[in-house]
Amino acid sequence: MSTQECECKYKSTPRDEEFQANLQRRLNRAIGQLGGVKAMLDDNRYCGDVLLQLAAAEKAIHRVSELVLENHLHTCVVEQVREGNEDVVDEAMDLIRKFGSR
Repeated sequence: MSTQECECKYKSTPRDEEFQANLQRRLNRAIGQLGGVKAMLDDNRYCGDVLLQLAAAEKAIHRVSELVLENHLHTCVVEQVREGNEDVVDEAMDLIRKFGSR
């Protein structure tokens, strides 16, 4: 797929550097936890311990999702509503529903 065919959207307002760094740290931590889970599975570790590590990784990823969703509402959604695009509210509600079903 060429760049022209990509249907990706980009934020009109860049994320704050501190916020971006915070997200990266949290994602790196979750990636590290998942790597640890993989190593635990390879080492045939006790299921309960593996599940605890998986729960920690899920919580870390869930927190990143919360932060991105909150930022999305405060920036992208607000900007679009100010520009008269109220359809973005429906999109935001769909995201909240998907996010809330976790």
